[in-house]
Amino acid sequence: MCLGIPAKVVERHENIAIVDYGGVTKEVDCSLVPDIKPGEYVIVHAGAIIEKISEKDYEETVEILRELIQVTSNIQSDE
Repeated sequence: MCLGIPAKVVERHENIAIVDYGGVTKEVDCSLVPDIKPGEYVIVHAGAIIEKISEKDYEETVEILRELIQVTSNIQSDE
């Protein structure tokens, strides 16, 4: 199974974008989605932007990931 992570594009320099994963920034390849602009929301997989998403989809995905982390943390605490 593969997991794409939602991020916000902070900067763009040719085929490299700087994205923000909720406070952690990374350089990623944006050549697969060449029309990316700062301020847009994306899905990153294996160090590359694979898709643009809406701000609404970004917020919903981040909330689901937070819930999964909370559930996982609770399960591990019970063990």
